[in-house]
Amino acid sequence: MEENNTLNREEVKKSSPAPINNYAIPLAIVIAGLSIAVAVYFGGGKAVKDASSSNKAQKTDFTPISERDHLMGNPNAKIIIAEYSDLECPYCKMFHTTMNKIMSEYGEGGEAAWVYRHFPIAELHSKAHREAEATECANKLGGNTKFWEYTNKIFSITPSNNGLNESELSKTAQAIGLDLKAFNECLSSGEMKGIVDQDMASGTKAGARGTPYSLIFVDKKVVGTIDGAQSYEQVKATIDEILK
Repeated sequence: MEENNTLNREEVKKSSPAPINNYAIPLAIVIAGLSIAVAVYFGGGKAVKDASSSNKAQKTDFTPISERDHLMGNPNAKIIIAEYSDLECPYCKMFHTTMNKIMSEYGEGGEAAWVYRHFPIAELHSKAHREAEATECANKLGGNTKFWEYTNKIFSITPSNNGLNESELSKTAQAIGLDLKAFNECLSSGEMKGIVDQDMASGTKAGARGTPYSLIFVDKKVVGTIDGAQSYEQVKATIDEILK
């Protein structure tokens, strides 16, 4: 899809669900390096394509999972869903709830893990980039655990669509036990901007044109993508199919 069509995700009528384009989930995981050419169908009758189907207008380049990523769960899980997200996107807020539920079911057993990557869309949400930087300040001061705690809290309190009062960034840091002075200094310095920008660049290379947009890694290889806020049932069906 063209960029000017995908960036207006939140301009869809409020009564309509998020547009979802599903891509291939393999019915069998083949030898590493081989392309996956099996299509499956989810509810709604839409066909999905595997990640090896290249977009002629956009070459994709998938950034591998690394130690710099914010990962929830077992880093050696068979399935890792790497999500590109915008903290002020209402569909990201919905999908964040879905993924937390998925992790409560598949995370403890080490079957699936979740990676969060930043993709704030400035054209729609001028506050989102600074909020993303705030999560990185939380990570700097409290590590991965505080990153997820802070991110979960921001998603829970924001009304979305640029609706979060900026004062909540410091209040949230204090509420989860971070050093408030150090947090404010980190956020005001802009030192975390580069980290957010790096995630955004990797998302663009991976084909992201809107949020949420997720890569599905199986045994460290990208086998498909989730474009949009798929429901819990859809994501669960995807995981169950891979784990067969």
